[in-house]
Amino acid sequence: MPRRFPLRDVEPFVEEKRHWIERTLRRMRETEAELAPARLEPGGQVPYLGHSLRLHVRVQPGRVREHVARRGGELHVALPPGVALGEALERWYRRRARAEVAPRLDAACARAGSGYTRLQIRGQRTRWASCSSTGAMSFNWRLLLAPPQILDYVVEHEVAHLELLDHSPRFWRLLAARCPDWREREDWLRRHGHALRLG
Repeated sequence: MPRRFPLRDVEPFVEEKRHWIERTLRRMRETEAELAPARLEPGGQVPYLGHSLRLHVRVQPGRVREHVARRGGELHVALPPGVALGEALERWYRRRARAEVAPRLDAACARAGSGYTRLQIRGQRTRWASCSSTGAMSFNWRLLLAPPQILDYVVEHEVAHLELLDHSPRFWRLLAARCPDWREREDWLRRHGHALRLG
């Protein structure tokens, strides 16, 4: 609840919204069942742009820095003592997000005849990406936990914002011209977005 929300109003509010809450939780469980959740343990698996990568984890005494490397369908992780696997993987995903987003963004801008000023990778809780009025782009690293067409859609969405910084009918027509199945991809993200997490 918001900080200033009176405690006496919490129970009536929840009761009023009970059907919506239960329906939403049921939908979340159903969509989570469609996506294999990340298992952060030796022999576990993590999603990566439509693939499932098996984790090979070693803690190496004397190692100063973590090392994460993808080899085919495997992700090899060498950790110094005391470094959490989840933290090391998030740092790897952030680096990979820049490598995955930048060429897609460059290609989409080239097709659109536009350009951006800066690319940032973040871990926003409520946004997948953003485009500022100055052309600065920001993308959420968690998009790498989704299928590649979802990342492609989000890139096209943000590039369309370089021309129209709103969600007007003109914006959606422009996006439809560049990404005809945007509705299906937006719907997938709305239904599965909450499940795109490592832990």
